[in-house]
Amino acid sequence: MKKIVTLVAVICFASLSVSMAQQDPIYAQYLNNPYTLNPAYAGSNNMLNSQLQYRLQWAGLAGNPVTANFNVHSSIFQNKMGLGLQVIQDQIGENKNTEVNVAYAYKVELTDATLSFGLQAGFINYTNNINELTIQNPSDPLFFNYSEMQFNTGAGIMLLSDRYVVGLSAPRLLPATVSQGGETIEVYNQNYYFFGSYKFFLSEKVSFRPATLLKYSGANPLSVDLNANFSYLNTWNAGLFTRNLNTYGLLVSMTVNNFRFGYVLELPTNNSVGVNYTSHEFMIGLKLKAFSFHDPLLVRSY
Repeated sequence: MKKIVTLVAVICFASLSVSMAQQDPIYAQYLNNPYTLNPAYAGSNNMLNSQLQYRLQWAGLAGNPVTANFNVHSSIFQNKMGLGLQVIQDQIGENKNTEVNVAYAYKVELTDATLSFGLQAGFINYTNNINELTIQNPSDPLFFNYSEMQFNTGAGIMLLSDRYVVGLSAPRLLPATVSQGGETIEVYNQNYYFFGSYKFFLSEKVSFRPATLLKYSGANPLSVDLNANFSYLNTWNAGLFTRNLNTYGLLVSMTVNNFRFGYVLELPTNNSVGVNYTSHEFMIGLKLKAFSFHDPLLVRSY
């Protein structure tokens, strides 16, 4: 059945029609894999890594954002470089963006850390399907279908050690617009990320890792994530976080052999969309020794 136009769908569509840029997909499990936000992380742990991530934001709200992300990255050439692939599908109401990009990272080994520079390039396909809506006036020029593919590129830098990680990135450097039906729609603008985390060892088995993520876009206020995470034997992890103090969440993950499983539950407040619409994020990851120069003993404990 066709979805009834809800307030959130109207707001999303109207914002596109007046050329306001859409935000990048939101992730809560970047602690488990910073590669989703920074191409410089490709190959950083000297292993082959793959991850599948699914996010259902504001469950139960018609037109809510839904994001799927598959990525794989590995160190290459004696662990001196990294190579990665990422496929993303992000949908909000009738608007869907599908992105494929390839990342390259060059690593410089320092005394007790690795400095990595990353670049990525690929294509984003933007589509809008008004058949997902029930429109009272089908001839309204503000409602029309479009589909357009554009090139994009991104860059990042990251400093990684056993204790800390600091990174700065812009996954999409080129603002993207589509022109359909006589309208110019700005679909994406530049979003800049600063990520930092430090690990404190409370005992031989337990560690504490506070972290922060700052997200900046010229068209929107600064977004701030604050995280507090505990780890047992670097295998069982649990933590709390907040985004702009109007969304709170619980993050848990565990590692079994070469697999990592993660889950996030987010609870918005009345300053967001209201307490009735929770968000859920699922993740499964795999880490393998794929080349002879891959060595688990060289993997950063971070």
